[in-house]
Amino acid sequence: MAMKAAVLRHVRLPASAAASRTLGLASPASGRWGGVFGSVFRSLSSHGDDHLSKDEVVDRVLSVIKSFPKVDPSSVTLDVHFQKDLGLDSLDNVEIVMALEEEFKLEIPDLEADKIDSTRLAIEYIYNHPMAG
Repeated sequence: MAMKAAVLRHVRLPASAAASRTLGLASPASGRWGGVFGSVFRSLSSHGDDHLSKDEVVDRVLSVIKSFPKVDPSSVTLDVHFQKDLGLDSLDNVEIVMALEEEFKLEIPDLEADKIDSTRLAIEYIYNHPMAG
């Protein structure tokens, strides 16, 4: 939220319709901002409608883990621990985190990735990550 406020303090947008057309934006009266700035407005939106739902995160995390070659899909639950319950080693743990990064198009710092050792922790981390998509 603080970052959004900092960005908005420094962003200046044209107020006139002519300037909007020059920049390739839709008319402000139309209610739709297009062109190159469309994604910026969506990403700065505070509506929260672009954040993933908890159910979607759960489904996608479980799917990634079930599709891991060394995992029996029937043994994957919300509370499964990668090493204790699935018998995976630390390298497998790293590969699962990398697969989750790819699935959700985000980068998990190494210090945080080392802590993700269960489906529950993976779900909580990704659900609370603002850039997960």
